[in-house]
Amino acid sequence: MADRETLLKILDLARWAPSGDNTQPWAFEIVDADHIAVHGHDTREWCLYDFDGHASHIAHGALLETLRIAATRFGLQATWTLRQGTSDSAPVFDIKLEAVTGLEPDPLVSHIEPRCVQRRPMKLTPLTDAQREALVDAVGPAYSVRFFETFAERQKIGRLLWDSAYIRLTCPEAYKVHKEIIEWGVRFSEDRIPEQAVGVDPLTGRLMRWVLGSWERVTFFNRFLFGTVAPRIQLDYLPALRCAAHVLIRPVGRLETVSDYVEAGAAMQRLWVTVSALGLFLQPEMTPLIFRWYVRHDRVFSSHPGLDDAARAMARDFETLAGATTTEDFGFFCRVGSSSMPASRSIRKPIGDLMVAPR
Repeated sequence: MADRETLLKILDLARWAPSGDNTQPWAFEIVDADHIAVHGHDTREWCLYDFDGHASHIAHGALLETLRIAATRFGLQATWTLRQGTSDSAPVFDIKLEAVTGLEPDPLVSHIEPRCVQRRPMKLTPLTDAQREALVDAVGPAYSVRFFETFAERQKIGRLLWDSAYIRLTCPEAYKVHKEIIEWGVRFSEDRIPEQAVGVDPLTGRLMRWVLGSWERVTFFNRFLFGTVAPRIQLDYLPALRCAAHVLIRPVGRLETVSDYVEAGAAMQRLWVTVSALGLFLQPEMTPLIFRWYVRHDRVFSSHPGLDDAARAMARDFETLAGATTTEDFGFFCRVGSSSMPASRSIRKPIGDLMVAPR
């Protein structure tokens, strides 16, 4: 049985789990000395990138895995179940904690908080065999890992991200998201992405801030001043070339249920924290995967003419690159490499803001 102070320490570590644009789609409830409930929600109502809530479900999995790792610091084994009767848009996860004699802290526990996103170009230092093996082991046997490491492969992914970024930056439905997720003029942000962590130079950052003030400005710049070029070069193409490798995680089975996506999120987090433990950095590259979700489900995502066709072409290119069929699932896509520690990052809401009273 753990006291409340110990449970709060576990949750204080768990809240450092990643989530799309630092949305943190969860709240914590201490039910009993051996029982924590995580009340999840998703952002599909306003966020184009949260297709059917799956991006949030992946974030929930990252949180649950982080909580599991954190609990080992206190000699506790944490296991979760999805509460029956809860909806896909507001799933509740029940975590049971059990004291286990001799349980050693997970080696990854000290890397939970330092783990962060590196959006800027990294070094070209190749991965070692030991690093590749550690990353494959991290995700477990239910997932395969594909590394894209050669210059030619990184070029192809650069073009893939270039095309994906065009969709992202010319889509009015995405504009609503971009306008909300950046906190301008700051180095750290509790609930968004701080401007200094976006990955562009200060001049481009100031221009982005002004342009994002209205959709009319965005369309004018995109149409007459090649407004997508500078951010695509700085945020997508150059980082795609400047890294050790791109990494694609694919489930051996299918991703169909909420629990499937949650498990994929747990695998993602094990990979990400392992990257940190290896002294490397990671940047998610999820927009090609997300637009492919729309294509696979034949779902129209934009009123802008031509973007759905562009997404279909991009999805085909992605599948060709990965050697996959149209029906195979992708779980997580990212780039990894070595670099200096980012000077700016998203932090998290205070633990008190994430707690709810017992229900």
